[in-house]
Amino acid sequence: MESEIWHKGRVIRISYETNEIRRIWVELPELIKFDFFPGQYVTLDLPIHDDPEKRKRHYSIASWPDHSNVIELIIAMYKNGAGTPYFFDEVKVGTSLILHGPKGSFKLKEPVEKDVYMICTGTGIAPFRGMIHHIYNDQIIHKNIYLIFGCRTKATLLYFDEMVKLQEMIPGFHYIPTLSQEQWEGNTGYVHEIYKSLCAERKPASFYLAGNKGMTEDAKKIINDMGYDSIIMH
Repeated sequence: MESEIWHKGRVIRISYETNEIRRIWVELPELIKFDFFPGQYVTLDLPIHDDPEKRKRHYSIASWPDHSNVIELIIAMYKNGAGTPYFFDEVKVGTSLILHGPKGSFKLKEPVEKDVYMICTGTGIAPFRGMIHHIYNDQIIHKNIYLIFGCRTKATLLYFDEMVKLQEMIPGFHYIPTLSQEQWEGNTGYVHEIYKSLCAERKPASFYLAGNKGMTEDAKKIINDMGYDSIIMH
């Protein structure tokens, strides 16, 4: 399910999660519903450059298919990011956006016949949030699902309460956040030690990686060295 058609969008809601992260809801009023697979992304044409190719920015869809024409995106501030000044200084409720999609092959393989490890940092949780809601809403048969989410501090743990609730609602779903720069009641340190410990017995598993490029590249090497080859990178 991919589309190259450009759509008109309109920002209908903004949630200021932290000083550096915003959740933005975009309505596509020309469509009755926007169909996509959880894990896919959209491309936005932002008014930030004269060169059309340098205006394009890609954002994972943080919501899930709900038969509506509204999607949620997570926007993070990057000091040298060309799109950051536009989103953080100019975008407000009512702002028009141009986008096309959905695009991408970062999708959950169904049926889910092996344990699944969703390993992410920062805004990399966006595609996994949609996948987990999809598993619950569509009653997808699955094995164990481990969402291992690394952040610096508890304040940056996106969707924390929501994931805790989903863990209670979905049998076999394990939400495992870990903080690298703050002591708290949960796990501390980096994501690598957690999945290495959980996979000590080398049971069949699939791995999905999203987030910081350095983390995903390190994780791919570690997981390969552990003897696994079912790795899908965002």
